Amino acid sequence: MEFNKPRGTRDFLFEDMEERNYVENTIRNVVENYGFKEIKTPIFEDLELFTTKSGEGIKEEIYHFQDKGGRDLALRPELTASVSRLYNNNLQKSAKPLKMYYFGSCFRYERPQAGRFREFWQFGIEVIGGVPIYNEAEIIAMANEALTQVGIKNYEINIGHLGIIKGVLNQLNISSQQQTAIIASIDKEDYELLDKLLEDNDISSEYKNIITSIINIKGSRSDLETLKQLLEDIPESFEALENLDKTLEVLEVFGFDDYVVNLSIARGLDYYTGIVFEIYVPDLGAEKQITGGGTYNLTALFDSEKVESTGFAFGFDRIMEAYHRQNIQVPISSKPKVLVIPVKKEFKLNAIEVAQQLRAHNIVTDIDLKGKKLKKNLSYANNHNFNKVIMIGQQEVEDETVTIKDMDSGCQETIPQNTVVSELLK
Repeated sequence: MEFNKPRGTRDFLFEDMEERNYVENTIRNVVENYGFKEIKTPIFEDLELFTTKSGEGIKEEIYHFQDKGGRDLALRPELTASVSRLYNNNLQKSAKPLKMYYFGSCFRYERPQAGRFREFWQFGIEVIGGVPIYNEAEIIAMANEALTQVGIKNYEINIGHLGIIKGVLNQLNISSQQQTAIIASIDKEDYELLDKLLEDNDISSEYKNIITSIINIKGSRSDLETLKQLLEDIPESFEALENLDKTLEVLEVFGFDDYVVNLSIARGLDYYTGIVFEIYVPDLGAEKQITGGGTYNLTALFDSEKVESTGFAFGFDRIMEAYHRQNIQVPISSKPKVLVIPVKKEFKLNAIEVAQQLRAHNIVTDIDLKGKKLKKNLSYANNHNFNKVIMIGQQEVEDETVTIKDMDSGCQETIPQNTVVSELLK
């Protein structure tokens, strides 16, 4: 009987994992350099955690089940709710800000298509507490640095602020339900629906023009000046506009100014309260968004102390797709990768001793224990990117030496066995 992988999942082979590990570790190094520490949450959680955050309708989109104890559980469809639950359970009394990152698989029951899978990975960061303006600038600068280090090209970082549009809607006493619908229409760029919603809520032409002026901003920081006079009589919106301007000022001090101010970014989620940003890679076509985040208050959903958080999640699989579309190659490591070849089978134990000597110094080492011919071993070394080959024959055993062949240059030399580590590491 033949078994196939479940629909919407993937197998990753050696080369796939080499690329994925390189990208993951590159991002890890960047975020850890900014002072973030890793956390890990369970792959499954109480179903209610996700219905509380996203509503009962989420059940149609996720894997949920009852365990043998009758508990309603779900495979996590994303990680933000799990991180908030972790904070609520363990970290409420910890000193702020808390800077954390996570990497893990998520699951959604949806129709698989290009760039969308039922099992996918997120690499996310969260800052809980602290000063939002500085948190926002830092994580956007950090996201930019991570993508630069990975080698992704031609991406675009769009930054907005939900407080600007929400301030207008609050001034008009629009209900939270209607605000959600209006913001969702902006998020989906469904301007026909937006017009209808504004009509249904009896919004005057003056305020329609204000809303249109806001969502039409797509340019540079200087474009915010055109809104200041328009919003000076809407205090909440004006304050949000000022906060966005300050965040962008700080972001430029972090050394990044190649962003787009885009006030039509709405994210479409109720819990966002301030800065929102998205990163696009146009090479990916319709699935161009690889990152989304901002400032929000999710902890309040769990009856914990109200504290603002700022975060984002990389769609890791989208980054890998961009990696392939842009034909980026994993850099060739300068570290030695060695294949030890016993020329005859009676020298296998000697080969093991040499290999263990190298491994004790963290040198990647493999051994031919099958007994292949030398020519086949050299071909194997070429095909598997070994840059050094060590050959052990009768003369080497008698003289306590090894013969090292450089696979790039083809040069080889015989050296004392007790100097092999220093020779490889120099």
